[in-house]
Amino acid sequence: MNPRHLRLALTLLAAALLSSCSQDKAPATDQATMPAYAAVARGRIDIEGGLLKLTIPTEGIVDSVDVHEGEHVRKGQLLAQLKLEPAKLALDSALAEQQQATAQASALEDRVKSADLRASRLEQAAKAGAGDIQSADDARENAQQIQAELDNAKANAALAAQKVAGARYQLELRSLHAPVDGQIVQRMVQPGATVSPAAGPIFVLLPDAPRIVRAELNESFVSVVHDGMQAEVDDDSGAGMPPLQAHVLRIGDVFGASTLEDDPQVRANTRTVECVLAFDQQPSASLRIGQRVVVKFAPQSSGASH
Repeated sequence: MNPRHLRLALTLLAAALLSSCSQDKAPATDQATMPAYAAVARGRIDIEGGLLKLTIPTEGIVDSVDVHEGEHVRKGQLLAQLKLEPAKLALDSALAEQQQATAQASALEDRVKSADLRASRLEQAAKAGAGDIQSADDARENAQQIQAELDNAKANAALAAQKVAGARYQLELRSLHAPVDGQIVQRMVQPGATVSPAAGPIFVLLPDAPRIVRAELNESFVSVVHDGMQAEVDDDSGAGMPPLQAHVLRIGDVFGASTLEDDPQVRANTRTVECVLAFDQQPSASLRIGQRVVVKFAPQSSGASH
């Protein structure tokens, strides 16, 4: 067994024995007999929501990539852009169609005004006996037909406006911008490449968000760990990282298999609950996402009941 794993196994066993004893016996007043910790758990460094996998939500050929791996970006910054010509042509066509529909509707509005005026005059003349009723009726029917043409033209103009909005939206989709401040962790695209939403992400972004710890709390320790409990976070690699102070944010309600246990047999027979901790003071960026840690939960105070 790896020496690091052996040390952790011994630590977990000691914590379990101390936890069991603390439930059966009254706490000793001598500080030397107090357990060093109430529970121990494996964990990993993470952020709320995890890494962001970004893709351009339409297919096309990449025209430019404006960022590199390791680069820090701001929200709204352009990351990559597809060739814009197809979307621009579609927008130009939609604008021309809208212009034509708007002009037709405008011309029909003038014709409707003239037809209404002529029909009104002929109706007044017919009432005064200076004109025939048939001419007035024909003029009114003509005005109504032109009004119907105007209504249809307005509907076409509205449809053309929707096409313009859709074409503009498609043009915007060909540019990918950073959704939040963060660091480009991985870039999987080059200019000239063909991309599509089905092909998967082209960037992985690490948002500027507080680091947290996702610990796998063994079922034997669930009863002794609670929200707000203080804990010490140590590096699990043996690299000598100084311990960091943290506290429990929340404990999950669902048991699951361990994902951090290396031994397949132990992993298959171990039930754990996710325990999320926040650091009392945010560590430096050198604390990497996915880094494995050991979480040691502080024991109950001497005045608390066990």
